[in-house]
Amino acid sequence: MVPKIHKRGARTIGLLYYLYGPGRAEEHIDPHLVASWDHAAPDPGRDPEATYQQLQQLLDQPLALLDENERPKKHVWHLSVRNGPTDRILSDQEWGDVARRMVAAAGIDDPEQGAGCRWVAVRHAADHIHILATLVREDGYRPDLDFDAVRVQAEARRLEQELGLRRLNPGDGTAAKRPTSAERHKAARQGRERTAREELRETVRRAVAGAKNETEFFDRLSTAGVLVRTRVAPSGDLLGYTVALPGDVNAQGEPVFYPGSKLGPDLSLPRIRERWSGRGTGPVSEQTVSSGPASARRRASTALWQAVLVMDRADDGVAAAYIAAAGEVLDALAKTSAAHTRRELREAAFVFERASRSHVRAERGHDRALRQAARDLVHSGPALGRGEDGATTAMVIDAVFFLVTVAAHWHGKKAHAQQAAAAQLAAVHLRTAYRAAAAQPMGVLAVRGRSLALPVLRRQVLRVREALPSAVAEQVLAEAGWAALAATLADAEAAGYDATALLADAAARRELASAESMSDVLVWRLRRAADLPADAQVTPMPEGGSVQSDPAGRKAGNPAAKGPQRRRR
Repeated sequence: MVPKIHKRGARTIGLLYYLYGPGRAEEHIDPHLVASWDHAAPDPGRDPEATYQQLQQLLDQPLALLDENERPKKHVWHLSVRNGPTDRILSDQEWGDVARRMVAAAGIDDPEQGAGCRWVAVRHAADHIHILATLVREDGYRPDLDFDAVRVQAEARRLEQELGLRRLNPGDGTAAKRPTSAERHKAARQGRERTAREELRETVRRAVAGAKNETEFFDRLSTAGVLVRTRVAPSGDLLGYTVALPGDVNAQGEPVFYPGSKLGPDLSLPRIRERWSGRGTGPVSEQTVSSGPASARRRASTALWQAVLVMDRADDGVAAAYIAAAGEVLDALAKTSAAHTRRELREAAFVFERASRSHVRAERGHDRALRQAARDLVHSGPALGRGEDGATTAMVIDAVFFLVTVAAHWHGKKAHAQQAAAAQLAAVHLRTAYRAAAAQPMGVLAVRGRSLALPVLRRQVLRVREALPSAVAEQVLAEAGWAALAATLADAEAAGYDATALLADAAARRELASAESMSDVLVWRLRRAADLPADAQVTPMPEGGSVQSDPAGRKAGNPAAKGPQRRRR
């Protein structure tokens, strides 16, 4: 149940015409009253003798008791209450009870407190009602509406439980502003999947991901094709900005501009500047070291795993910074992803946006490595969906999945219900994106694993049983990804590593239980730790080991090529 308090108005009759009218897209069906302040208000929807003017005059009658200079300029209070698409349809009587509970919670009219404001509740669709109230009581006093939004939200949570509706997570005031119904209808008319506000929020987030300063940020916005206006002080200092989508115009044909703060609390110019001026490990470098999408993804994977490993013991401000920066990495991945992963990565970034903010203030600067990773991803350009690009995409999605999962647990421990739910939903989209990205490279590794000589394969089985706990080892050996892991262990051995120690270390770095495939996770951890090509095409050597050289030409059996007993660095 979602209650929403709309902007206050000055024309009762205008709102009544809308509530009883056909709607902007003929979506209003059978508009009628389900409740009112005196249980006897005229209903123009069901009573042919009643008129809008009669109802308006009754609602506004308390205004006539005040001198003209005492009347509030905006006296119309408007609340809509909407159920979710999976909720059962409530009866008129139930909606009437909801209306009475809501006006009491808001402070509009509470029978226990005596005469309150005049109000009506109109139902013109199966899933929601609108409540209109006049903000002057009959005795001339005005209601106390401080924190009315908080109170109606709390009442909605109680009603959900009592009426058996879907339970929504309580908010904490850090969410981005929701699109209005007018914005949603406009998007539907224009055939857009998302509203202009949502599209602009996504565009601005992508523009700021890894950006080093204001110049780069605004250059990215211009390149993205949005309209940008800046607000400059007389001194010449930049104070803020607004953005608009080309073609999104108002009734006068003018572009509809949104300030950054109205797109998201962290997208105002002062909040964006915090990313560039954070203390700690310093700002993001103005240079990128990316030599291509694959190397950028490999470095991003390493940065993500470093964040995963320290999140549990990090201070709250540092953890919040890591989570916010993870959102930048997701935005950068979505921007540069191949077609077969693009939609799910975009959805993951879109929903994780809610998880990137809470009342815990991020201590910027500690997130430098992740912001640098986002910057490198953007500057490396789009990745192909095959070869090393495709394999390193699977590697980095695997890493960001674990950071998002850790973020969900962190928010859960802090009772940040909406943020935890958003992170969990982002993880679902990341799982789907991972499957799409990993199918080809894991298939190649699996073919190689199945072609290993029997003595080599047996050695890898023994290695797994020696390095991992018994139950974990048996599950890994039974998974479909075991063949790919066997090939990876053989590659690590050929590169001069103590593969048993490397495997034990990889398994101990972080829990595996949340992984859909433990063997897949171990493949990417090993290939990252041993600097193995993500989609290595290596032919196993007959009996005894692998003959293949690694990409630098170093043979197996020559540990000195990279140091004795090449343990994980």
